[in-house]
Amino acid sequence: MTRTHRTRSHRSKKKRITLALAPVAALAVIVPLMNQAGAATPSEVTADCAADSDKLENCEFVDVQFKANSLGPNQRVSAVTDNCGSTTGTSNTFSVSTSVTRTIQLEDGFTAGADTKLGNSFFEIGVKFNTSTINITRDDKTTTLQFSRTDTVQPDSIGFFMWSAKRTDVSGFLRATYKEAQDGQKVFFAPSEGAATVHVFYPQILNNGTPDGRLWLRNVKCGTPEANGIKNSTKSLRAEPGFGEGGGNVTDVEIPLSEIPAS
Repeated sequence: MTRTHRTRSHRSKKKRITLALAPVAALAVIVPLMNQAGAATPSEVTADCAADSDKLENCEFVDVQFKANSLGPNQRVSAVTDNCGSTTGTSNTFSVSTSVTRTIQLEDGFTAGADTKLGNSFFEIGVKFNTSTINITRDDKTTTLQFSRTDTVQPDSIGFFMWSAKRTDVSGFLRATYKEAQDGQKVFFAPSEGAATVHVFYPQILNNGTPDGRLWLRNVKCGTPEANGIKNSTKSLRAEPGFGEGGGNVTDVEIPLSEIPAS
């Protein structure tokens, strides 16, 4: 009976030791999680930079790589002239209008004003990429291209002008410095240090002051899905294929910008 009593006592002591260690292990798991919770996340960094938050000492764009002469979206920049049913071409005067401005592409997308910390950083980076061969718009001012031109719309076709702006695409990341340390750290990145996922598009400008880009007259055969889609989307935005990418029913003729007078 004495041996049986000693065995039970030994097992009970083991249980007490295990229970005593359990809260310590749980505490060790909680502490790191609490430390991480106070750090600024990439989305918070982006939001604070976009709002020019008072919590920030500074917010800047750090460039990692760039690509000059990057073409922007394909845009329809004139009204559509309808020459459907006709067996001859028709001469038409097109009024063309478009504009370019510096744009910023973030995970949520926003425009940084020139009077903000981040806006000033974008301007300074723009100065770096403004060269004797490529003149770019560094601030958020708009540059326009407006002109009238007479061209021929092909028989049984619709005709209109298309445009794609040339831009210098600078990509990198945001670096935010907070006034007060968070978990002993004041500098945070969005989305991460060394990333090239934040894009700033600086429009390129010709010597005469007008935007640089590709301009072309597009003719589309009537009665085709392409023509019907364009005619039905007169009052709405529509994604258009690029130059020479419209298919067999579409004819594109590029117009040299040297033929276009300054606005």
